Amino acid sequence: MNAQHTPEDSTSPTPSVASPSHALRRRTVLTGSAAAAALAAAGYAAPPAAAHSKGHGGGGAGGDTATFTVLGTTDLHGNVFNWDYFKNAEYTDSALNDIGLAKISTLVDAMRSSHAHPCPLLIDAGDTLQGTSLAYYYAKIEPIGRRVVHPMARAMNAIGYDAAALGNHEFNYGIPLLRTFERQCDFPLLGANAHDAATGLPVFSPFVIKRVRVGRHTVRVGVLGLTNPGIAIWDKANVEGKMVFPGLVEVAKHWVPKMRKAGADVVIVSAHSGADTSSSYGDALPYPENASTLVAEEVPGIDAILVGHAHVEIGQRVVTNKTTGKNVILTEPLRWGMRLSAIDVTVKRRRRGSGYDVVAVTSQVLNANTVDEDPQIVKLLQADHDKVVTYVNSVIGTSLVAMSAATAPWEDVAALDFINYVQADAVKKAIAGTPEADLPMLSIAAPFNRAAAIPAGEVSVRDVAGLYIYDNTLLGIVFTGAEVKAYLEFSARYFKPVTGAGPFPSSQVTNAVTDTAPNGTPDYNYDVMGGLDAPLTYDIDLSQPVGSRIVGLAYDGAPVATDQRFVIAINNYRQSGGGNFPGVTTAPVVYNAQVEIRQLLIDWVSEVGTIDPALFASVDWRLVHAGAPITVTG
Repeated sequence: MNAQHTPEDSTSPTPSVASPSHALRRRTVLTGSAAAAALAAAGYAAPPAAAHSKGHGGGGAGGDTATFTVLGTTDLHGNVFNWDYFKNAEYTDSALNDIGLAKISTLVDAMRSSHAHPCPLLIDAGDTLQGTSLAYYYAKIEPIGRRVVHPMARAMNAIGYDAAALGNHEFNYGIPLLRTFERQCDFPLLGANAHDAATGLPVFSPFVIKRVRVGRHTVRVGVLGLTNPGIAIWDKANVEGKMVFPGLVEVAKHWVPKMRKAGADVVIVSAHSGADTSSSYGDALPYPENASTLVAEEVPGIDAILVGHAHVEIGQRVVTNKTTGKNVILTEPLRWGMRLSAIDVTVKRRRRGSGYDVVAVTSQVLNANTVDEDPQIVKLLQADHDKVVTYVNSVIGTSLVAMSAATAPWEDVAALDFINYVQADAVKKAIAGTPEADLPMLSIAAPFNRAAAIPAGEVSVRDVAGLYIYDNTLLGIVFTGAEVKAYLEFSARYFKPVTGAGPFPSSQVTNAVTDTAPNGTPDYNYDVMGGLDAPLTYDIDLSQPVGSRIVGLAYDGAPVATDQRFVIAINNYRQSGGGNFPGVTTAPVVYNAQVEIRQLLIDWVSEVGTIDPALFASVDWRLVHAGAPITVTG
């Protein structure tokens, strides 16, 4: 592997300084007892090595040891404020979590106040640019550029991030927008395994080394950024022929020794890759999607990993490196700014030679729902937020009845029928006059958001956008009847086996654990399929084993023949292998105009004006047990 950088690298992996003056540039608004109270409420406990010292230095800073802190966020997904744009209200969930960088900023300020010497480093593990209406607005409605700065860049600059790894969702809006965002950030975007497709060289800085001063000590802290190999599948249209994404383990083995040779006393990996080894794309790539534990086990020289991508909370997990026998600490703060990870590192000066050895690492997470939003961040971005709120609340049509997605994972609902109708109708119109124009048209949709609902009466942009929370684009592919059946059988893995017709709570029926989903199959990896001009009907029999659950599959009342041909409206995530559904990546593509599905839905409502479920809604599939309909209570 070539160790050189391409001319595109905006930051070379050379040491930079994080000093007390740097800390002053990143304003601190909480001091003294207020900061201590905020941290105690958030659940922070000072590590034993530093408990005696406000500055983590104390006696240690004057002796042979020094302790400092690295703070981390991940999967912010465009969340600045504690706000749900789809509900037009403050965010809340059953666990009473709060979200957003404005809350994180308050926690960071409290940590800086209580850890003034040295000021903690602050890093992120990716997925910043997609996920909210705010992120969408500044990518598509008023795109960032010379005169428009991305709200996430403005917030992260103001808070004072030191580095951020690239997430897979950074590529959703294309490489040019990502490069614009990169130029707007005051900190490097790191991606050691994002390579130029032609040269094999990194196209983002692989790592950065920061000098942290603790009393009379100067500790060199290296941060290596790793992104997700799945980008090659999920954003194939944006990166194919331009970038390739080799495995995290393979690339870390190359760069960690170079970081040590460059003088890093401590190596922290910021990895947009889950801790529990698995891949939603199966064996479509030779590199696992979630590989942080593998990196810790197989790459010597790493002290801690800030984990991202999986959207789970890990306060501290200890993994033993197979070569050195040393422990590596993994931590993952919960998504959207719900948590802030704090990694406390204690080092000891080497008796021979220069530099330091790590003697202790601990980590924990701080809960953002215990603090108020930072008023300076609110003031900085209120105008951007207000502009987006106005946009998403603009009325674009009416609905004759209310439609909810709350029960979409276990029963046929009009809300998903609406998505399938719009998708199928768009593909059918686009392929008119082609050889496939006369084939039966089907469409697939997943229950992305159980909270989504279209109200009766006036319908706004946010109502429609809530049905489709991802920035997927639409394609048309050709399937045989056998492939339709195999696809639905794979989708039916989402359900757990049951012993009768119920009633059952949904937790006993949905989100089954599989070989590629050790934490349970997410809703977005369960697809329903429907017909446009005639119904596609089927039962899912949960008395049967996985692979034999689809019963009575018929199109327009006639059994589907194995060699019958269909056009399938499908999103780019699924078609490129996301979820590892069978047949999709090799199926002939008959339509791919890079049109975003969410915008298709918004445009359809704007043009038609009235949503009438009589046009598209019918009950065409159901859950059964040995033929008896299953009752799910929610």
